[in-house]
Amino acid sequence: MTVRGISDAVRVPARARLWDSVDAVRISVIGCGYLGAVHAAAMAALGHDVVGVDVDAAKVESLSRGEAPFFEPGLDELLAAGLAAGKLRFATDFAAAAAAQVHFLAVGTPQLKGSRGADMSFVYAAVDALAPCLRPGVLVVGKSTVPVGTAAALAERIGPTGALLAWNPEFLREGFAVKDTLEPDRIVYGLPGVGADQARELLDAVYAKLPECPLIATDYATAELVKVAANSFLATKISFINAMAEVAEAVGADVTQLADAIGHDPRIGRRFLNAGVGFGGGCLPKDIRAFQARADELGVGRAVEFLDQVDAINLRRRERVVELVLETLGPEYQGHRVAVLGLAFKPESDDVRDSPALDVAVRLHGLGVDVVATDPHAIDNARRLHPQLAFVATAEEALAGAEVVVLVTEWAAYRGLDPAAAAKLVAVPVVIDGRNCLDVPAWRAAGWRYLGMGR
Repeated sequence: MTVRGISDAVRVPARARLWDSVDAVRISVIGCGYLGAVHAAAMAALGHDVVGVDVDAAKVESLSRGEAPFFEPGLDELLAAGLAAGKLRFATDFAAAAAAQVHFLAVGTPQLKGSRGADMSFVYAAVDALAPCLRPGVLVVGKSTVPVGTAAALAERIGPTGALLAWNPEFLREGFAVKDTLEPDRIVYGLPGVGADQARELLDAVYAKLPECPLIATDYATAELVKVAANSFLATKISFINAMAEVAEAVGADVTQLADAIGHDPRIGRRFLNAGVGFGGGCLPKDIRAFQARADELGVGRAVEFLDQVDAINLRRRERVVELVLETLGPEYQGHRVAVLGLAFKPESDDVRDSPALDVAVRLHGLGVDVVATDPHAIDNARRLHPQLAFVATAEEALAGAEVVVLVTEWAAYRGLDPAAAAKLVAVPVVIDGRNCLDVPAWRAAGWRYLGMGR
């Protein structure tokens, strides 16, 4: 590992004009979904001339107005600043990328239907559409999460154009994506065997204004593995503590105190040891499954067999929340009103892909429970997927007349609910804390029956 010393930390205050003193690189970002839109806006904030290309005309129109088609704190402001400065634009035509020196691939790799593997069709389609814009001396940079071996295959695919390929995995956290792009904790370059110096020089120019951070320059395969290995480790840590929650529930222990105790060991650490309803979203679940599928193809599937259990433990925690609701309501649970607080897979996001919160709401509804769900930002996305659910705009509306309250996304607004005021709204003061994030003594003092995960 090497460390590159570069400029002072980048901050993006309101109306910041970082481009005034920067040597610009002409950049295209292919794919303007969550990853691509954030990356394009951040690269413009660093002073580069950026065009984002996406085949979705509605998405391009929204981004061109400075409005992200999804919720991500700080992104709209970053988009508006780049557009106003003339540093950022969006297009549906790949020809708009023809003048770029560096092309970032940021298209999705969702899970294949009926398989654990990743659907790579969007990546290959993007590269084929970009090919007419490629020429000797330009660099294609993969940021999408892909099965190991993809970069080598793409390098061969673009070889006849004379362009180079590098792999530069992203490490974004939804809700913190702008910060994670402009203040990364590390940067990884997967460089080609031939042309590595040229590729590195272009990437250094792109990231020259980022704060000092570790730079790991490696080969394609290692760079691809870094991302899936990181996600697999995080998923394993989360499922480990949720497995301990299952044991804690059986013996009457408190998994939160357990996590505090083992988290003091610096070899373990406390982060990501929060038992609850488990992980979700568009990355961890599909990435660990795709990793397993690729390992099987490579003949080393046994090395990551443990990820089957990681996945299974994660899904069991959703079932456990549903069980707690039904146990609380009793055998005649149909028709009883349950408030579900949260629909996004995590706070500060409107992403409902593989969301544990939405899954719990859907399962309860399917069993005949009268579910009323709410979320600060994810209602529209949830309604598009599951219009059968009843949605309300506020927690107070959801709580009205509820016989059980289920908190499944730890938004600050829900963590900060006044338990005494909330008790006046419900029919029965029972709360199931699917994220173990509430002040237990305060809720119990206000008359609530509190049920946590592994507590």
